[in-house]
Amino acid sequence: MSWRVVVISQRCKLDYSMNYMVVRGEETKRVLLDEMAVLILENNAISMTGYLLSELIERKIKVILCDGKRNPQAELISYYGAHNDSLKIKQQIEWNNDIKQLVWTYIVREKILNQAKLLQRFGKIQESNMLIGYTSEIKPGDISNREGHAAKVYFNALFGMSFTRSDEENYINSALNYGYALILSAFNREVVAGGYLTQLGLAHDNQYNHFNLSCDLMEPFRIIIDAEIINNEYKDFGTEEKHTLVNVLNKSYIVRGQEQTLLNAIKLYAKSVFDAINEENPELIKFVEI
Repeated sequence: MSWRVVVISQRCKLDYSMNYMVVRGEETKRVLLDEMAVLILENNAISMTGYLLSELIERKIKVILCDGKRNPQAELISYYGAHNDSLKIKQQIEWNNDIKQLVWTYIVREKILNQAKLLQRFGKIQESNMLIGYTSEIKPGDISNREGHAAKVYFNALFGMSFTRSDEENYINSALNYGYALILSAFNREVVAGGYLTQLGLAHDNQYNHFNLSCDLMEPFRIIIDAEIINNEYKDFGTEEKHTLVNVLNKSYIVRGQEQTLLNAIKLYAKSVFDAINEENPELIKFVEI
């Protein structure tokens, strides 16, 4: 089972040899590909052979490319994630709208409950109770936008009344965006591996968003990043803080009574959502205990 998140920060050349990724920099190191789940390239001076790229894609190892500020900028996604892609895509296009709305309702409720749990953990009891109240008001497809109302209460309680997600200069937003991008990338991997299209979502339907479905699926997992930022009491967001967030992917969580790394938990959860839609039974969704 692949589990390692590998971050390359220094100038080097990456190539393939005998089932290993060889890192040729000031020192030469080798990383077994069978152990790798995610490869993050933080330095623009990194070069990579086509042979290694092909092997990474073949093994469904997620490759994330960063910009000059070491923020996630792009990722590699295979054209073909499963042997029966055509069948899966046809199923996805024909998904019943009622079951999509019902599954989305379950996802939104889980997200708000996770937010309430986190607020309670940090002593925000009044706001936590308010969010729990919102979960009883959610209508199919969340047409009354309880998710949006909960988000405003949630972020103001965590980061202060003056906090807004639209403030691009705020280091907290920089940390949130970086962490969310890592989680989103992990979901992109599972959507493609399952044979589905990331563009066709359940609720997200932005024509400019290539990852609508992944954005839908990841919503209950955003709280993991929020908690990490609060727990580490960031005063800035630089390289050290980024590496702290990357390590979240290796942490363990409980899924149906069993301990799983976050990456494996995402895999189990994503598959369960697809099963829930295809079998029209949202009770099949395996949410993660956060």
